[in-house]
Amino acid sequence: MKVLISADMEGTCGVVDWVQVTPPWDAPASAAPSEYETARRQMTAEVAAAVRGALAGGASGVTVNEAHDGMKNLIGALLPREARLITGHHKPLSMMQGIDEPGMAAAIFTGYHGKATTPQSVLAHSFTGFVQDIRFDGLSTGEYGVNAAIAGHFDVPVVMVTGGDICIAQVKAFCGDAVVGVEVKKELGTKAASHLHPELAVELIESGAREALQLAREIPPWKLRPGARVELDLAHQEQADLAALALGVERTGNLTVAFDADDALHMMHMLRSMFNAIMTKFAV
Repeated sequence: MKVLISADMEGTCGVVDWVQVTPPWDAPASAAPSEYETARRQMTAEVAAAVRGALAGGASGVTVNEAHDGMKNLIGALLPREARLITGHHKPLSMMQGIDEPGMAAAIFTGYHGKATTPQSVLAHSFTGFVQDIRFDGLSTGEYGVNAAIAGHFDVPVVMVTGGDICIAQVKAFCGDAVVGVEVKKELGTKAASHLHPELAVELIESGAREALQLAREIPPWKLRPGARVELDLAHQEQADLAALALGVERTGNLTVAFDADDALHMMHMLRSMFNAIMTKFAV
């Protein structure tokens, strides 16, 4: 049984501010590099713990997919030697690259965060700052839901998530209560949390991953219904204007666009096409 770890950063123990998760290539001149480096090392330590736990739980192999801004934040030399690390952006399956590998049987989300506009949730967002909500047949979700659906397309269940308490509750509500949640902080606001000691967080993640692998066969994959209606609420009418230019996308409100997804891969490709169109500096 192989395991994919999709590693994000905002849900890392100790993280409460964008400056901690903004890599040097995106950081403003006023940023403190030491804060990013501290968070980067803790992110790596938590991912390494998940790798060790998965192997102890019976995984035959572990692939780690770097899934945070720029997708090259993890320190590969600090991961267990048994892990295979995927880095870089513009990957075909983005945050879930590797889920299509033969033998993949479980997915783990580390350092995940709540969906956009979630009250009291640390750095809550959904892929970008301009996405206000994503809905599948009316069911509101965030990055975790999109990624769970991609995993489900390949018959792979999400078996564990690490992050803040609000994020964990959202993932469990979406994917099922059997998903193992490792809470590394209690979320108190958009930029406030009460944290575990970083070393304790690492210990709990390792034991949680071991437990999750032992439960993996009891957790069903999350499946997107063929033809599901996918809706996006955006922050500005210009963003909706641009998103509606994509083939198959319908403008359904001042700030809302929608399309019908053939399957989860079609859903992901449509979302990425719209996001990239919206972020084009000079629209044509």
